[in-house]
Amino acid sequence: MAKPLVLVAAAALTDVDRRVLIAQRPAGKSMAGLWEFPGGKVDPGETPEAALKRELAEELDIEVCLECLAPFTFASHAYETFHLLMPLFLCAKWEGEITPREGQTIKWVRASALRDYPMPPADIPLIPYLRDLLG
Repeated sequence: MAKPLVLVAAAALTDVDRRVLIAQRPAGKSMAGLWEFPGGKVDPGETPEAALKRELAEELDIEVCLECLAPFTFASHAYETFHLLMPLFLCAKWEGEITPREGQTIKWVRASALRDYPMPPADIPLIPYLRDLLG
């Protein structure tokens, strides 16, 4: 039996030191405690870029312009009850101070250290691409 397809957009926010922002899923959410790239589900009729712009405003209190979201790679992962398709966008420019708004902990880390943080299975294959790009 086919599993439902869930489309989620994620961002690799990068700073001037070539670090990546990751967020820890708060208690009460599925996969609580795991670290992930910020983002969220794409609503029906919404583009991944528009969803990411909305999610970054909701989760981190920042505004990104759609032109500042550069498509980078994607993850395709079969979970037990659904299949996740997740485009990952690079973003190095935004307006506002990053402020967690949903109880999550955030951390700036070097791409080479991302494997030191437990992540959802769909996020793990993205790490080598970021490591190759950011060193």
